[in-house]
Amino acid sequence: MAKQRKHKDSGMVEHPSAADHIVDVIVYVLCGLVALCSVIPMWHVLMSSLSDGKALLAHEGLVLLPVGGFTLDGFKLIFQNASVLQGYLNTIIYTVASTGIGFLLASVTGYALSRDTRIKPIMMGLIMFTMLFGGGMVPTYMVIRALGWVGTRWALIIPGCTNAMFIVMMMNAFKGVPHEMYEAARIDGAGHMTTMFRIMLPQAMNLGSVIILNSVVGQWNSWLQASIYVPNKKSLWPLQLWIRQITADNANFLNSSNPDYSRYLIQFAVIVAATLPIIVLFPFFQDKLEKGVISGGIKG
Repeated sequence: MAKQRKHKDSGMVEHPSAADHIVDVIVYVLCGLVALCSVIPMWHVLMSSLSDGKALLAHEGLVLLPVGGFTLDGFKLIFQNASVLQGYLNTIIYTVASTGIGFLLASVTGYALSRDTRIKPIMMGLIMFTMLFGGGMVPTYMVIRALGWVGTRWALIIPGCTNAMFIVMMMNAFKGVPHEMYEAARIDGAGHMTTMFRIMLPQAMNLGSVIILNSVVGQWNSWLQASIYVPNKKSLWPLQLWIRQITADNANFLNSSNPDYSRYLIQFAVIVAATLPIIVLFPFFQDKLEKGVISGGIKG
């Protein structure tokens, strides 16, 4: 909402004009439409997962309330499947390992690039080149196979650890730390590792939190790499790949003589089960995410 603005020099109060109010209304309407476009599909899936399978199958249009009564049959079916729990465990392993290693690499490289060194222009050129050009899926697969990682967890962890954009973001985050703090730490005898981890990194965590959250979301939703590198090792499949498999297996449940209509709910329940951890995690990062985005926009 438009607020009164006070001039520092004259002390006069400037009242918002009609145009200011119109702009505010337009902004609120647009934000509301974007929110509805985001929330309605999620709400539809959630309510569908809590509905009666037979009644939901006959229902047309959006589901705003559970159809045919409240039920948890869809969630019971997916969690009776041991593969879902195994997929959860694998996804947690991949997400934690890839995010942790990736953030460490981005922090160390970003710190090095934030210092004025002779090789900085060369390193920045190489990093920017990787942002513009990529080898593609086939050459990447050949490299992974040559390293002997096909069919192992490393193929799903290591390739996602290096991200040129995250390195540039951390470089800008370290540049935003007052140079006096760096000089004071070096005068006190602190080495580069101590200066980075104990002095500068805590000051750069607003933007660092943005990197961590994006890494977690990207890795949590990843399934393509698993379908390429571990297609025959189901014990290594992440949750998202199991969701695709379970949904495909239940696509023809109506062909049986006595169909279990609860199986129709599985396609909705697995989406809720996979999305819920990210939704729960997001509020803890919201404040730092907002500060980090603003900081990156100003200092980048």
